[in-house]
Amino acid sequence: MATTLTAKQLITATGVLDNPLITLEGDRIAAVSSRASTEASSVTHDFGEAILTAGLLDIHIHGAAGHDVMEGTPSALHTVSAHLAKTGVTEYLATTVTASLDSTYHALDALATGIERTPEGDAAKIIGIHLEGPFVSHAKKGMHPTEFIIPPTVNLLNKFWDASRGHISLITIAPELPNALDTIAHAKELGIRISIGHSNAVKSEALAGIAAGATNATHTFNAMRALNHREPGILGVALDDDKLFADLICDGIHVAPELIRLWLKAKGPKQAILITDAMEAMGMPNGTYKLGGTEVQVKDGRCTSAEGVLAGSVLSLDQAVANLQTFTGADLPTAIRLATANPARMLGLPEALIEGAPANFNVYLPSGRRTQTILRGQLL
Repeated sequence: MATTLTAKQLITATGVLDNPLITLEGDRIAAVSSRASTEASSVTHDFGEAILTAGLLDIHIHGAAGHDVMEGTPSALHTVSAHLAKTGVTEYLATTVTASLDSTYHALDALATGIERTPEGDAAKIIGIHLEGPFVSHAKKGMHPTEFIIPPTVNLLNKFWDASRGHISLITIAPELPNALDTIAHAKELGIRISIGHSNAVKSEALAGIAAGATNATHTFNAMRALNHREPGILGVALDDDKLFADLICDGIHVAPELIRLWLKAKGPKQAILITDAMEAMGMPNGTYKLGGTEVQVKDGRCTSAEGVLAGSVLSLDQAVANLQTFTGADLPTAIRLATANPARMLGLPEALIEGAPANFNVYLPSGRRTQTILRGQLL
């Protein structure tokens, strides 16, 4: 039996549809039209003056609700996924952190099992893996453990790919490392998207990474060579290259609002992506937590290692959407696209709100506050 939804507006990948009429068949979208052109005999859910959007997509998330995705157990992954669904995230890339090879292989295998398992009704779906590390720069490692950082090779990437059973969707790599360009080119052949980051690359090295196949920059400004007016480095290239996507942690802690505004002006509404880089402390009180094997102190939204290095965040993606509007003056349609359509395009995924797509939506009040999640056709 079909279910129909309507509201004042629907924010799509290309614009805003007034008076939408959305027909669902089970957990899928059957049709999207307008009440102006199609009359429904009865509407199952009328959200009145509310605004509907696609479900949010987080491409860089390590954990939440007291669990890290590298734990890999069904219970841990469900806890993370259920918490994310409550924040409006309906799909995500489970993101690893630099660890021993044995720990990484184990996590990739466990995450592959999680991806292949049908998610429970209250849980966001893991659609792939983001391999963040071990192919990072020692100079810009952030909190990645020095002892487990390894230079990239095609052979090691193949081993990671096999362990993940082909579920690696995105990999962060420092393009200046030995063999990085060959590894990037091979990752592209496998269908993996490549993001340059945790990098001390100069301009020429960053451009070489893009020429080899990189399409994104990881948490822009953070763990990157600082901008210099004579040597723009990886940051200058990330901001300047019109074809490169660039993601950013929009919590006001990792990047100052002035530079968030500069990033949005530089990348525009089509190439900018919002991420959280959230760790297991997301949704938890102040205290001591872990990111990978590293202890992290969390206090008032700031996550730091014992050395005082920023270590992930406790940011939720719906809060990032709200923060972007506050920091930059962007409207809701723009902010939503940075957390839905743009990451999907970067990953090469189809549009979210088309026939046959999962029936994932968020409900926003006219004030811009998110109130509800519709997950695979069910109102949470």
